[in-house]
Amino acid sequence: MRRFVRWAMIAGSLLLTGTARADDWPSHVIKATIPFGAGSAADVVPRVVFDRLAGELGQAIVVENRPGAGGTIGTAAVVKADADGYNILSQSSALSIAPAIYPHLPFDITKDLSSVLMIGVSANVMIVPVSRPWKTVQDFIADARSRKPGAISFGSAGVGSATHISAEKFRLAAGIETTHVPYRGGAEALADILGGRIDFYFCPLATALPLIREGRVRALVISTGKRATDLPDVPTPAEAGLKNAESVFWLGVFMPAKTPRNIVEKFHDAGTRLLAEPAMQESLVKLGVEPLPMQPAEMDAFVAREIAGNINLIRAAGITP
Repeated sequence: MRRFVRWAMIAGSLLLTGTARADDWPSHVIKATIPFGAGSAADVVPRVVFDRLAGELGQAIVVENRPGAGGTIGTAAVVKADADGYNILSQSSALSIAPAIYPHLPFDITKDLSSVLMIGVSANVMIVPVSRPWKTVQDFIADARSRKPGAISFGSAGVGSATHISAEKFRLAAGIETTHVPYRGGAEALADILGGRIDFYFCPLATALPLIREGRVRALVISTGKRATDLPDVPTPAEAGLKNAESVFWLGVFMPAKTPRNIVEKFHDAGTRLLAEPAMQESLVKLGVEPLPMQPAEMDAFVAREIAGNINLIRAAGITP
Protein backbone atom coordinates (compact mmCIF):
# COMPACT_ATOMS: atom_id res chain seq x y z
CA MET A 1 0.00 0.00 0.00
CA ARG A 2 2.80 2.41 0.90
CA ARG A 3 4.57 1.59 -2.37
CA PHE A 4 1.37 2.32 -4.31
CA VAL A 5 0.92 5.67 -2.56
CA ARG A 6 4.54 6.59 -3.24
CA TRP A 7 4.22 5.81 -6.96
CA ALA A 8 0.94 7.71 -7.12
CA MET A 9 2.63 10.75 -5.58
CA ILE A 10 5.49 10.54 -8.08
CA ALA A 11 3.09 10.20 -11.02
CA GLY A 12 1.05 13.13 -9.78
CA SER A 13 4.18 15.23 -9.37
CA LEU A 14 5.30 14.45 -12.94
CA LEU A 15 1.85 15.28 -14.27
CA LEU A 16 1.80 18.62 -12.47
CA THR A 17 5.32 19.41 -13.70
CA GLY A 18 4.31 18.70 -17.29
CA THR A 19 1.21 20.85 -16.91
CA ALA A 20 3.22 23.69 -15.42
CA ARG A 21 5.64 23.56 -18.32
CA ALA A 22 2.76 23.61 -20.75
CA ASP A 23 1.17 26.55 -18.94
CA ASP A 24 4.45 28.49 -19.24
CA TRP A 25 4.82 27.74 -22.93
CA PRO A 26 6.47 29.33 -24.79
CA SER A 27 9.26 30.47 -22.48
CA HIS A 28 12.10 30.32 -25.00
CA VAL A 29 12.89 30.08 -28.72
CA ILE A 30 10.83 27.69 -30.86
CA LYS A 31 12.56 25.70 -33.60
CA ALA A 32 10.65 25.21 -36.85
CA THR A 33 11.89 22.61 -39.33
CA ILE A 34 11.02 23.06 -42.99
CA PRO A 35 11.93 19.81 -44.82
CA PHE A 36 12.33 21.53 -48.19
CA GLY A 37 14.88 23.76 -49.85
CA ALA A 38 15.07 27.51 -49.28
CA GLY A 39 13.13 29.62 -51.74
CA SER A 40 10.42 27.08 -52.50
CA ALA A 41 6.76 27.89 -51.83
CA ALA A 42 6.86 25.37 -48.96
CA ASP A 43 9.64 27.52 -47.47
CA VAL A 44 8.58 31.08 -48.29
CA VAL A 45 4.95 30.90 -47.10
CA PRO A 46 5.56 29.43 -43.60
CA ARG A 47 8.43 31.86 -43.05
CA VAL A 48 6.05 34.76 -43.60
CA VAL A 49 3.61 33.22 -41.12
CA PHE A 50 6.24 32.35 -38.51
CA ASP A 51 7.76 35.81 -38.65
CA ARG A 52 4.46 37.35 -37.54
CA LEU A 53 3.43 34.47 -35.31
CA ALA A 54 6.57 35.00 -33.23
CA GLY A 55 5.14 38.36 -32.18
CA GLU A 56 1.81 36.75 -31.31
CA LEU A 57 3.52 34.13 -29.12
CA GLY A 58 6.13 36.45 -27.65
CA GLN A 59 9.02 34.19 -28.64
CA ALA A 60 11.26 33.93 -31.69
CA ILE A 61 10.67 31.10 -34.15
CA VAL A 62 13.97 30.00 -35.69
CA VAL A 63 13.63 28.19 -39.02
CA GLU A 64 15.92 25.40 -40.20
CA ASN A 65 15.73 23.87 -43.68
CA ARG A 66 16.35 20.10 -43.74
CA PRO A 67 15.47 19.01 -47.30
CA GLY A 68 15.73 15.55 -48.80
CA ALA A 69 13.75 12.41 -49.68
CA GLY A 70 10.50 14.24 -50.42
CA GLY A 71 10.50 16.00 -47.07
CA THR A 72 10.83 12.81 -45.03
CA ILE A 73 14.31 13.54 -43.62
CA GLY A 74 13.26 16.74 -41.88
CA THR A 75 9.97 15.17 -40.82
CA ALA A 76 11.76 12.22 -39.19
CA ALA A 77 13.96 14.65 -37.25
CA VAL A 78 10.92 16.37 -35.74
CA VAL A 79 9.22 13.07 -34.94
CA LYS A 80 12.28 12.12 -32.87
CA ALA A 81 12.58 15.54 -31.21
CA ASP A 82 11.35 16.40 -27.72
CA ALA A 83 7.57 16.72 -27.59
CA ASP A 84 7.70 19.91 -25.54
CA GLY A 85 6.22 22.42 -27.96
CA TYR A 86 9.60 23.82 -28.97
CA ASN A 87 9.98 21.58 -32.02
CA ILE A 88 7.52 22.18 -34.82
CA LEU A 89 7.29 20.95 -38.39
CA SER A 90 6.08 22.94 -41.38
CA GLN A 91 4.91 20.48 -43.99
CA SER A 92 2.97 20.43 -47.23
CA SER A 93 0.99 18.07 -49.42
CA ALA A 94 4.20 16.04 -49.69
CA LEU A 95 3.51 14.68 -46.20
CA SER A 96 0.38 12.88 -47.37
CA ILE A 97 2.20 11.53 -50.43
CA ALA A 98 5.20 10.07 -48.60
CA PRO A 99 3.52 6.86 -47.31
CA ALA A 100 2.67 5.85 -50.87
CA ILE A 101 6.16 6.57 -52.19
CA TYR A 102 8.27 5.35 -49.27
CA PRO A 103 6.74 2.16 -47.83
CA HIS A 104 9.39 1.85 -45.10
CA LEU A 105 9.19 5.27 -43.48
CA PRO A 106 10.75 5.48 -40.00
CA PHE A 107 7.56 7.10 -38.73
CA ASP A 108 3.78 6.81 -38.98
CA ILE A 109 2.23 10.16 -39.88
CA THR A 110 -1.12 9.48 -38.23
CA LYS A 111 0.47 8.19 -35.02
CA ASP A 112 3.70 10.16 -34.63
CA LEU A 113 2.54 13.66 -35.56
CA SER A 114 -0.22 15.92 -34.30
CA SER A 115 -1.83 18.41 -36.64
CA VAL A 116 -1.65 21.92 -35.23
CA LEU A 117 -2.44 24.58 -37.82
CA MET A 118 -3.57 24.57 -41.44
CA ILE A 119 -1.97 27.61 -43.07
CA GLY A 120 -3.89 27.31 -46.30
CA VAL A 121 -4.17 25.85 -49.76
CA SER A 122 -2.84 26.90 -53.12
CA ALA A 123 -2.77 25.75 -56.68
CA ASN A 124 -0.02 24.51 -58.91
CA VAL A 125 -0.05 25.92 -62.39
CA MET A 126 1.21 24.12 -65.48
CA ILE A 127 3.84 26.29 -67.12
CA VAL A 128 5.77 25.73 -70.35
CA PRO A 129 8.73 27.53 -71.96
CA VAL A 130 7.72 30.46 -74.16
CA SER A 131 9.88 28.89 -76.87
CA ARG A 132 7.37 26.04 -77.23
CA PRO A 133 4.47 26.43 -79.71
CA TRP A 134 1.63 25.54 -77.31
CA LYS A 135 -0.80 28.40 -76.66
CA THR A 136 -3.48 26.36 -74.88
CA VAL A 137 -3.61 23.14 -72.91
CA GLN A 138 -5.56 21.56 -75.78
CA ASP A 139 -2.67 22.42 -78.13
CA PHE A 140 -0.27 20.76 -75.72
CA ILE A 141 -2.31 17.57 -75.31
CA ALA A 142 -2.85 17.18 -79.06
CA ASP A 143 0.87 17.57 -79.72
CA ALA A 144 1.86 15.20 -76.88
CA ARG A 145 -0.51 12.51 -78.18
CA SER A 146 0.97 12.79 -81.66
CA ARG A 147 4.51 12.08 -80.48
CA LYS A 148 6.11 8.83 -79.40
CA PRO A 149 5.68 7.93 -75.70
CA GLY A 150 8.10 9.76 -73.45
CA ALA A 151 9.02 12.45 -75.97
CA ILE A 152 7.49 15.13 -73.74
CA SER A 153 9.28 15.75 -70.44
CA PHE A 154 8.16 17.33 -67.19
CA GLY A 155 10.05 18.44 -64.12
CA SER A 156 9.19 18.19 -60.45
CA ALA A 157 10.63 19.14 -57.09
CA GLY A 158 11.30 15.45 -56.48
CA VAL A 159 9.58 12.07 -56.62
CA GLY A 160 6.37 12.27 -54.61
CA SER A 161 6.36 16.05 -54.32
CA ALA A 162 3.12 17.98 -54.82
CA THR A 163 4.49 19.23 -58.15
CA HIS A 164 5.04 15.62 -59.21
CA ILE A 165 1.55 14.50 -58.18
CA SER A 166 -0.14 17.38 -60.02
CA ALA A 167 1.71 16.41 -63.20
CA GLU A 168 0.87 12.72 -62.84
CA LYS A 169 -2.83 13.46 -62.35
CA PHE A 170 -2.75 15.67 -65.42
CA ARG A 171 -0.98 13.16 -67.68
CA LEU A 172 -3.22 10.29 -66.59
CA ALA A 173 -6.33 12.37 -67.30
CA ALA A 174 -4.89 13.55 -70.63
CA GLY A 175 -3.89 10.03 -71.63
CA ILE A 176 -0.29 10.88 -72.50
CA GLU A 177 3.03 9.16 -71.77
CA THR A 178 5.73 11.52 -70.55
CA THR A 179 9.24 11.42 -69.09
CA HIS A 180 9.58 12.54 -65.48
CA VAL A 181 12.69 14.55 -64.58
CA PRO A 182 12.88 14.88 -60.77
CA TYR A 183 15.06 17.62 -59.27
CA ARG A 184 16.38 18.31 -55.78
CA GLY A 185 13.92 21.17 -55.49
CA GLY A 186 11.56 23.44 -57.36
CA ALA A 187 14.20 26.07 -58.13
CA GLU A 188 16.14 23.65 -60.32
CA ALA A 189 13.01 22.55 -62.19
CA LEU A 190 12.05 26.16 -62.77
CA ALA A 191 15.52 26.98 -64.09
CA ASP A 192 15.21 24.22 -66.70
CA ILE A 193 11.76 25.44 -67.75
CA LEU A 194 13.19 28.91 -68.25
CA GLY A 195 16.07 27.41 -70.17
CA GLY A 196 13.78 25.29 -72.34
CA ARG A 197 15.39 22.01 -71.26
CA ILE A 198 12.11 20.42 -70.12
CA ASP A 199 8.61 20.81 -71.54
CA PHE A 200 6.34 21.49 -68.58
CA TYR A 201 6.28 21.92 -64.83
CA PHE A 202 3.39 22.20 -62.36
CA CYS A 203 4.80 25.11 -60.42
CA PRO A 204 3.35 26.48 -57.15
CA LEU A 205 1.22 29.49 -58.04
CA ALA A 206 3.11 31.93 -55.81
CA THR A 207 6.41 31.09 -57.51
CA ALA A 208 5.01 31.09 -61.05
CA LEU A 209 2.98 34.31 -60.96
CA PRO A 210 5.85 36.81 -61.40
CA LEU A 211 7.30 34.81 -64.29
CA ILE A 212 3.91 34.50 -65.99
CA ARG A 213 3.28 38.24 -65.65
CA GLU A 214 6.71 39.01 -67.06
CA GLY A 215 6.05 36.76 -70.05
CA ARG A 216 8.99 34.48 -69.23
CA VAL A 217 6.80 31.34 -69.10
CA ARG A 218 3.33 30.47 -70.41
CA ALA A 219 0.54 29.14 -68.18
CA LEU A 220 -1.75 26.49 -69.66
CA VAL A 221 -3.90 25.07 -66.84
CA ILE A 222 -4.43 25.52 -63.09
CA SER A 223 -4.47 22.42 -60.88
CA THR A 224 -7.51 23.26 -58.75
CA GLY A 225 -11.25 23.08 -59.35
CA LYS A 226 -11.67 26.83 -59.68
CA ARG A 227 -9.73 29.46 -61.58
CA ALA A 228 -7.10 31.50 -59.76
CA THR A 229 -8.05 35.13 -59.18
CA ASP A 230 -4.64 36.23 -60.43
CA LEU A 231 -4.91 34.07 -63.57
CA PRO A 232 -8.52 34.52 -64.71
CA ASP A 233 -7.78 33.34 -68.26
CA VAL A 234 -6.14 30.04 -67.27
CA PRO A 235 -8.67 27.16 -67.26
CA THR A 236 -9.23 24.45 -64.67
CA PRO A 237 -8.73 20.78 -65.61
CA ALA A 238 -12.51 20.28 -65.87
CA GLU A 239 -12.82 23.26 -68.19
CA ALA A 240 -10.07 21.73 -70.31
CA GLY A 241 -12.06 18.50 -70.55
CA LEU A 242 -9.94 16.54 -68.06
CA LYS A 243 -11.57 14.37 -65.38
CA ASN A 244 -10.06 13.68 -61.94
CA ALA A 245 -7.05 15.87 -62.65
CA GLU A 246 -7.53 18.39 -59.82
CA SER A 247 -4.99 18.68 -57.03
CA VAL A 248 -4.33 21.18 -54.27
CA PHE A 249 -1.12 22.22 -52.60
CA TRP A 250 -1.60 22.68 -48.86
CA LEU A 251 0.67 23.91 -46.10
CA GLY A 252 0.35 23.15 -42.41
CA VAL A 253 2.12 22.94 -39.06
CA PHE A 254 2.64 19.79 -36.98
CA MET A 255 4.20 18.79 -33.66
CA PRO A 256 5.38 15.44 -32.27
CA ALA A 257 2.34 13.39 -31.24
CA LYS A 258 3.09 13.42 -27.50
CA THR A 259 3.18 17.22 -27.28
CA PRO A 260 0.78 18.32 -24.48
CA ARG A 261 -2.61 19.15 -25.93
CA ASN A 262 -2.81 22.56 -24.28
CA ILE A 263 0.39 23.55 -26.11
CA VAL A 264 -1.07 22.34 -29.40
CA GLU A 265 -4.21 24.35 -28.67
CA LYS A 266 -2.25 27.47 -27.70
CA PHE A 267 -0.29 27.36 -30.95
CA HIS A 268 -3.45 26.65 -32.94
CA ASP A 269 -5.36 29.51 -31.33
CA ALA A 270 -2.51 32.00 -31.84
CA GLY A 271 -2.09 30.90 -35.45
CA THR A 272 -5.83 31.06 -36.14
CA ARG A 273 -6.02 34.61 -34.79
CA LEU A 274 -3.09 35.61 -36.97
CA LEU A 275 -4.48 34.01 -40.13
CA ALA A 276 -7.79 35.83 -39.59
CA GLU A 277 -6.10 39.25 -39.65
CA PRO A 278 -6.72 41.17 -42.90
CA ALA A 279 -3.04 42.09 -43.26
CA MET A 280 -1.98 38.44 -42.94
CA GLN A 281 -4.64 37.31 -45.39
CA GLU A 282 -3.50 39.96 -47.86
CA SER A 283 0.08 38.68 -47.58
CA LEU A 284 -1.04 35.11 -48.20
CA VAL A 285 -3.19 36.07 -51.19
CA LYS A 286 -0.16 37.75 -52.75
CA LEU A 287 1.63 34.43 -52.34
CA GLY A 288 -1.25 32.58 -53.99
CA VAL A 289 -2.43 30.96 -50.74
CA GLU A 290 -6.05 30.80 -49.57
CA PRO A 291 -6.52 30.37 -45.78
CA LEU A 292 -8.38 27.18 -44.87
CA PRO A 293 -9.34 27.24 -41.16
CA MET A 294 -9.44 23.81 -39.51
CA GLN A 295 -9.43 22.50 -35.98
CA PRO A 296 -6.51 20.11 -35.25
CA ALA A 297 -8.84 17.08 -35.26
CA GLU A 298 -10.31 18.15 -38.62
CA MET A 299 -6.81 18.54 -40.01
CA ASP A 300 -5.86 15.04 -38.81
CA ALA A 301 -8.86 13.64 -40.70
CA PHE A 302 -8.03 15.74 -43.79
CA VAL A 303 -4.45 14.42 -43.88
CA ALA A 304 -5.66 10.83 -43.44
CA ARG A 305 -8.01 11.22 -46.44
CA GLU A 306 -5.19 12.73 -48.50
CA ILE A 307 -2.95 9.78 -47.68
CA ALA A 308 -5.59 7.26 -48.79
CA GLY A 309 -6.25 9.11 -52.05
CA ASN A 310 -2.57 9.47 -52.87
CA ILE A 311 -1.88 5.78 -52.28
CA ASN A 312 -4.47 4.96 -54.95
CA LEU A 313 -2.98 7.52 -57.33
CA ILE A 314 0.59 6.33 -56.87
CA ARG A 315 -0.47 2.77 -57.65
CA ALA A 316 -2.33 3.85 -60.77
CA ALA A 317 0.61 5.92 -62.00
CA GLY A 318 3.17 3.22 -61.18
CA ILE A 319 5.38 5.72 -59.33
CA THR A 320 8.39 4.37 -57.44
CA PRO A 321 11.17 6.18 -55.53
